[in-house]
Amino acid sequence: MRPLVRKSYRIAVVGATGAVGAELLAVLERRGFPVANLRLLASARSVGKKITFRGDDVRVEELRENSFGEMDIAFFSAGGDISRKFVPLARDAGAVVIDNSSVFRMDPEVPLVMPEINGADVADHRGIIANPNCTTAVTLMALYPLHLAFGVRRIFASSYQAVSGTGARAIAELKQQVAAAHLNSPAIAEVYPHPIAFNVLPQVDSFLPDGYTKEEMKMQHEGRRIMHLPGFLASVTCVRVPVYRAHSVAVSAEFARPVSVEEARDVLAKAPGLDLLDEPARNIYPMPLQAAGKDNCQVGRVRLDCAMQNGLAFWVSGDQLLKGAALNAVQIAELL
Repeated sequence: MRPLVRKSYRIAVVGATGAVGAELLAVLERRGFPVANLRLLASARSVGKKITFRGDDVRVEELRENSFGEMDIAFFSAGGDISRKFVPLARDAGAVVIDNSSVFRMDPEVPLVMPEINGADVADHRGIIANPNCTTAVTLMALYPLHLAFGVRRIFASSYQAVSGTGARAIAELKQQVAAAHLNSPAIAEVYPHPIAFNVLPQVDSFLPDGYTKEEMKMQHEGRRIMHLPGFLASVTCVRVPVYRAHSVAVSAEFARPVSVEEARDVLAKAPGLDLLDEPARNIYPMPLQAAGKDNCQVGRVRLDCAMQNGLAFWVSGDQLLKGAALNAVQIAELL
């Protein structure tokens, strides 16, 4: 591990003008991260834009191969192709890279980190640390504390994923389709293969030969690495829903040891980064509308699963731009 021992740090943000980049800057500012120097990097079309950080306007620079000289930490939130090309360059220039793409998540030499679960793994980094998939992150915030109590074996889950997980164009497309519906005009689908307004799409990412999508298999593959649980099994259906922000996941989990709702609620109420909202008789349960913009994920609808032994069913919501991306990345930097 390359120890970071400065009192304040020289930070580069790749993808600074994107949705995750904007959230990352807000999180750095809100959490008082010690930034000595900030370099904002994006594509050529964004050069010259100014972004306010702690009261100062910072000019966006074009991402180049030599952009990382004298940087301590480089956050990447610009997609897989950019990470594949520029992350090794940033690392070789001396920066510790925290990458939000999927490129390095399954690399055995790159730690895949959620600080509440396996924060100690940052000590094994060789210049690159990977941020997990957003749906995986939201799910594991509730599943991992239950695993510590009962020993998870497998889960069956369905996600309800907001359009902001796809980016700004998807948000605009949903808004346009909602407006078109009020005018009785046809919905034009460009970002997704079908209209998303007043619809749900049982496809997130591309399909694999076995019929699952890449997004669906991330839960199992990444969950195994993060929880240090090589036998973990996850059968997942990922669904895009007409929600602007915050993902939700319905989970049925089977455990090795006997479970109880009372003990599960106690475990979840004490878990870091998680709020228990579980009073169904009063219509209190997690919803993306209230999870949006919040650092903590929310869990509720906790009940015994009626279809499996030692099973619990629960519902979890979380802001995928925060815990699913920007917040988790900054928490990793704080560990460094």
